[in-house]
Amino acid sequence: MIGQGSLVFGGAPIGGLYAPVSDEAAAATLQAAWDAGIRAFDTAPHYGVGLSEQRIGDFLLGRRLVPATGPVDGADQFYGTAALRRVRDYSADGVLRSLEDSLRRLRLDRADIVLIHDPDEHIAEALDGAYPALARLRAEGAVGAIGVGVNSASVAERFVARCDLDCVLVAGRYTLLDDSAAQSLFPLCQFRGVAVLAAGVFNSGILADPADGARYDYEPAAPGVLARARRIAEVCARYDVPAAAAALRHVLRHPAVTAAVVGARSAEEIRADASYLGLPIPDALWAELGGL
Repeated sequence: MIGQGSLVFGGAPIGGLYAPVSDEAAAATLQAAWDAGIRAFDTAPHYGVGLSEQRIGDFLLGRRLVPATGPVDGADQFYGTAALRRVRDYSADGVLRSLEDSLRRLRLDRADIVLIHDPDEHIAEALDGAYPALARLRAEGAVGAIGVGVNSASVAERFVARCDLDCVLVAGRYTLLDDSAAQSLFPLCQFRGVAVLAAGVFNSGILADPADGARYDYEPAAPGVLARARRIAEVCARYDVPAAAAALRHVLRHPAVTAAVVGARSAEEIRADASYLGLPIPDALWAELGGL
């Protein structure tokens, strides 16, 4: 599926998360990811109402999207997007239509991994509809692996406990600021042989740059969270290690984690992320960070 300790390119930023990204910048970012050896790309209809999928599809060769009846730019913090709106549909028919639309935008005839995206408020429908449909596709060989992609460790745990999943993508719940996924989700995944793709390793950027106005979990960070992120950055600076490097490598150190998903909106960002994999980090730094 995905190699242990590897990087997955997260497609939300090139879908216009927080600010528009030009076609040229998106293409350069994807090329830099490819040049860095990244061969796994995570995207969804939600990311720019299909814009991320289209851009990844152009380069390489959840929610359904329907025409919008009003303004959509800035919806869910995505900018520079098409006039489409998101429809949450976790029924069997809905997930099959969503997958068909995604493959069309990606210009692919098969997906290696298909995730049920953010079913937090629709768990029963996803368990009864989306999951059985994807399990059938996997059994038929139409998709390679199936799983769930969420921001909540507890939601992921419910699916791992109830379903025969190959992997889970959990965003922001195993970082230097939040280790909640390690408490019960990761042990359950290890017991059931479910691979973990850890996303949101920078917690919306605050662990990479804890400047004024930094976001945490997609929203402006609370003062206490910002102060803690700055303490982490100060400790890292004493060892001449970028805080972003420590944040990424921390995630990959956990034995349950197969790969880290890192989003980038520029070639410089993804090149930096890839370079962190080979950066020497002393044990003394990990010891200090563990005490914060």
